Amino acid sequence: MSRPINIAVLSTAHIHTKGFLEAIKNGTDGRVAYAIWDDVPDRGQRYAKDFGSTFVPDLGAVLKDPAVDGFLIAAENTRHLPLLEKALPTGKPVFCEKPLCTSTKELATVRELVQKHGSTLFCGYFQPFGGVMRAIAAKIQAGDFGQITHVRFRNAHHAAYGRWFDNPDLQWFTDPALAGGGAFMDMGTHAVHLLRSLFGPATEVWATIGNRCGAYPRVDDFGIAQITFASGVLGTVEAGWIHQGGPGGLEIQGSKGAVWDVPGKGYHFGKPGSEAQPVQALDEAPKTVDRLVAAIQKKLSAAELKADLEACMDSVAIMEAAYQASQGGSWVKVAGGSAAKAK
Repeated sequence: MSRPINIAVLSTAHIHTKGFLEAIKNGTDGRVAYAIWDDVPDRGQRYAKDFGSTFVPDLGAVLKDPAVDGFLIAAENTRHLPLLEKALPTGKPVFCEKPLCTSTKELATVRELVQKHGSTLFCGYFQPFGGVMRAIAAKIQAGDFGQITHVRFRNAHHAAYGRWFDNPDLQWFTDPALAGGGAFMDMGTHAVHLLRSLFGPATEVWATIGNRCGAYPRVDDFGIAQITFASGVLGTVEAGWIHQGGPGGLEIQGSKGAVWDVPGKGYHFGKPGSEAQPVQALDEAPKTVDRLVAAIQKKLSAAELKADLEACMDSVAIMEAAYQASQGGSWVKVAGGSAAKAK
C-alpha cells in the first residue's frame, strides 16, 4: 500500500472549507485530511469530527510535522499572510484560498517568501482550469478572435438577499478588517484572475464599488470595474452578492469573431452572417484540492505553476487598484503587478 498524501488544513474559516474537505475525503488517490488547525478551536474541532481528521491546537506542531505533504489555507482573507509566512518556509506546496492577500504591501512579502524558499504556491481560483475555458484560451492563442477589443465577465450570486453570512462561522465576510472588502473582493477576484490569465498583465483600472441593498452595510455588495490590459484589451468585471438571475460568465469580442455563453447551451463561438458553434471543451486541468495533490506529486510543470502564480499575484494588484479607483473616482494605475514591474 502506497503512503497517504497528507494534507494539513490551516483554518476552516472560509465558506469553501466543507467543499475542500469533501474533495479530500472523496479522493481515490490516497489523499487524507491529516490534520486541522484553527485559531477558533470549536470550529476546527467540528470540521475534524465531521471529516475524520485530527484537530491539532498547536500550529507550530503542524508546521514541523514531517508527515505533512502540503498545506491548505482557508482562513479569513486578511489572515492569509501570517499563515503564508509560516507555511511557505517549510518548502512544501501551499494552496491558499483566494485572494492571495489583500494589498500590494502584503504581496511584496509573499513574493520575497516564494523567491527565498522556492515554495509551490497557488490560490483557490478555478475558472481558467475548466475544459471550456482552456479551449477558449487556445482559441485566443491561435488568433481565432482576430484583434480582441473588449471582454467582460460577470460573477455574482444572491448571498446578500439569501443572508448567507448570518451564519456565525461566516460573519467575518461582512467585517472589513477580516474580509478586506465585500462582494467585489469575494467574487470580483475570480473574474479578475480569469481575465488576467487570458489577457495578461493590466495597467490601469476604473471602478465603482459600493453597497446597494443594505443587507450587510459594512462592506460592498456590488461592483463594476473597467480594466485596461497591457495588450490593449479593455475588460469589464461585474461582481456582487445581489444577483437574483440572468446570464453571467465570459464574453470576448474580436475582429474575427466572438465567444459568449448561450443560456442552457454553453459557450459558443461565432460572428454575424454565420451560425455560432459550440466551443469544444479540452481536458480540464487540476484545480483547488486536486491541484494541491498534483503539486505534491510533482505532476505540474514549473512553467504552468509560475504563470498561474503571477496571475494570482497580479490579481491582488488589480483588485487594490479597483478599490482605490472607486474611492477616488478616477482611473488608477496598477501597482506591484507584472506589467508595472516590466516598465
